[in-house]
Amino acid sequence: MNQPADQATFEGGAQYLTFALSDEVFAMDIRTVREIIQYGAMTTVPLMPAFVRGVINLRGAVVPVIDLQARFGRPAADVSKKTCIVIFDSIRDGERVELGLMVDAVSEVIEIAADQIEPPPNFGTAVRRDFIQGMGKVAGRFVIVLEPDKAFDVTEMAQLCESAQAAATV
Repeated sequence: MNQPADQATFEGGAQYLTFALSDEVFAMDIRTVREIIQYGAMTTVPLMPAFVRGVINLRGAVVPVIDLQARFGRPAADVSKKTCIVIFDSIRDGERVELGLMVDAVSEVIEIAADQIEPPPNFGTAVRRDFIQGMGKVAGRFVIVLEPDKAFDVTEMAQLCESAQAAATV
């Protein structure tokens, strides 16, 4: 059976965008990625949790930017020449929502066969286990494959924003 050329799957696996955070390599399904842009000026929004870096204007649309380091409970990321924002689609209440993901550097698009992805470890990772789809084995190293529906759950992040705002007004 022939598949369309733009479909990001291949027999037994899928394509993933890889990116770096500090010395770790992460990946997310390329089908959720809309584009990658250079880090630039953004507007900070008061009373947001630390992981919401701000918002950007992307062709007239307001797009929140999530600092992935801070989302994982780490100190906010430093900006360098290689810092990028990965624009991807998330779903909230059945509607598509564009989000930006601030990462240290984008690496490449790779194919990972389904049989090369192990379940997330029970321990030993600084990232919440439910944020991880699995550990992809690529060229003798592990790549942390993110579960974007959990790691970037818009509803959960909105609740955290509301909690931050409520705490600030007390």
